[in-house]
Amino acid sequence: MNIIEVFRQSIDSIKANKLRSSLTLLAISVGVFAIISANTAVLVLDTYFKDTMSLMGGDVITVSKFPSIQMGPSDWDLYRNRQDITIAQMEDLQDLTETSTGIGPNRQYQTTRVSFGELETEPNIGIRGGNEFYLENNAYNIEEGRNFFPEDIDNARPVAIIGSDVVSALFEMETPIGKTIRIEGRPYTIIGYTEEKGNVFGNTLDRFVLIPYSNLAGVYGRNQNIGIQLRAGSVERVAATIDELTGILRALRKVDPAELNDFEITTNESLSGVFDQFTGMLYMIGFFIGGIVLLGAGIGVMNIMLVSVTERTREIGVRKAVGATKKAITSQFLLESIAICQIGGFIGILAGVGLGNLASIWLESGIVIPWSSALGGLIGMTLVGMIFGVYPAYKAAQLDPIESLRYE
Repeated sequence: MNIIEVFRQSIDSIKANKLRSSLTLLAISVGVFAIISANTAVLVLDTYFKDTMSLMGGDVITVSKFPSIQMGPSDWDLYRNRQDITIAQMEDLQDLTETSTGIGPNRQYQTTRVSFGELETEPNIGIRGGNEFYLENNAYNIEEGRNFFPEDIDNARPVAIIGSDVVSALFEMETPIGKTIRIEGRPYTIIGYTEEKGNVFGNTLDRFVLIPYSNLAGVYGRNQNIGIQLRAGSVERVAATIDELTGILRALRKVDPAELNDFEITTNESLSGVFDQFTGMLYMIGFFIGGIVLLGAGIGVMNIMLVSVTERTREIGVRKAVGATKKAITSQFLLESIAICQIGGFIGILAGVGLGNLASIWLESGIVIPWSSALGGLIGMTLVGMIFGVYPAYKAAQLDPIESLRYE
């Protein structure tokens, strides 16, 4: 049996029964669409997340009071009752550590307006406290000007580094370097501004003012809860650095040996692990929903093929009368069933990839194509066609040629 001829017969059969065939193809397409669109969207998120995390060095370690990302139920009362991580603890850590470098605070103290002359921003500028290591630890590059000097931190100087969003809001026609901005009435001299980083999940990374943490400690107090960022020096040294860091922090925070850590240590690898759990759940949901729809579609395929066998009983009788074997009849109807599933699957794959990549447009990321899922979809449609088409094909092959020729 010529496969091309069988597929041509399948197309003719679909055209001859447009409404019934369209509903069957729709059910198949929707099932594949659900799986492929979910896989594509998750792949976009996964690619974007990994690209974003790769901007920061793999050796960056963050210490915080609360988990950075939490999946599932959590005992937030336990986290709230932890003692704060303070500037004093960070400074003690700087003196005691032997393996860590680039130790600095990571704290957003306020979200407010920033003014320059008669111009003023919206009240959405994050006021962050840091030191000379903040930009490197968070993958920012200086566009113009300079980073903090250690003397700026030691002397709590009123200087600032601003993000590109603040530059565009206040200094569209002039350079911001050397200009004085005001934050809640206090003046700060701009010494530099950063290159644009763009958005992460729709949130800009450039709407901030960075001020020496020592200066902000004089405004908000030294006992504010902060995060601590540091570098291990290389990815290979991360585990050893975490071990040393854990021991020092437990001693500084006077954690009983029998108690669990009262702080969280996060790395890019641990964040990736949590994100992988999240994307795994999305994959499972997509497959579950798509599987249910495909089950219904498979039943629809069986139904349309049984109807097709009934309507073409006389044709089957003629073919048997001129020498067609049971194997040939079975192959014809089985391949027709597979053809219907493949057409519906192909439509679903195209629609799923298109819709799933809307996430890449929103995230301003690259277009992705889930080749493995698309190939799996085509193979899956072949299996659906075989499983749900085998009975109608068997029934057609078992028809008696004499009775078939008499069928009206």
